[in-house]
Amino acid sequence: MPMQLLAHIAEAHGLTLDGRQLGQFEEYYRLLIAANERVNLTSVTAYEEVQRRHFGESLAVAAALYRTGVLRSGQAARTIDLGAGAGFPGLPIKIAHPTLRLVLLESAAKKTAFLEEVVERLALADVAVITGRAEDAAREPAHREAYDLALARAVAPLPTLVELALPFLRLDGVLAAPKGSRAAREVAAAAPALRACGGRLLSTERLADSPLTLVLVEKTAPTPPTYPRRPGIPAKRPLR
Repeated sequence: MPMQLLAHIAEAHGLTLDGRQLGQFEEYYRLLIAANERVNLTSVTAYEEVQRRHFGESLAVAAALYRTGVLRSGQAARTIDLGAGAGFPGLPIKIAHPTLRLVLLESAAKKTAFLEEVVERLALADVAVITGRAEDAAREPAHREAYDLALARAVAPLPTLVELALPFLRLDGVLAAPKGSRAAREVAAAAPALRACGGRLLSTERLADSPLTLVLVEKTAPTPPTYPRRPGIPAKRPLR
């Protein structure tokens, strides 16, 4: 059976993957390795490590979203994955939660071409791939305050990420950001950005069998139209 390790990881998180879903993950792995020869998508390529790190940690995020009630079984949550890169965590969560309505936003055209190939080959419904920057997309009426959930893995420190992500969220929407060893410091530093952009810290949770901490931020007030600032500025001059 393909993806046996991933099946065990999912089970440990309280998730069940059927044969079709495991087959989708297997094909995803093959596409990732093939594309990685042309495009710098990941330095993690070993079969079991991709299951553990990329797929498994993404499923750990999904499990945490279920536990906290941010995501419910069968919910057609409108979700955007910012700086989607190779598709983590958005695409693994989509495979595990097929009713998700997912937008993958990535600025690098070579990476969006890969994402489009994965979506097509895995026959994933209700997934759109957009080439662009968050600072620009967040000002488009189709995306402004239009999402229930924003995902972002390894995109930017939290003070910058709050400014980039909160404009996409409707009121009561949630940003879910897996963070590494600096999570606590990033949360403390993000307080001014949260105040400015209409958010509040909802929770932090260390993900099981992972070095990552999942930071959840809730959108509690409309984000002022001045945010996000023009491309590059949120990263160069985080709100303080």
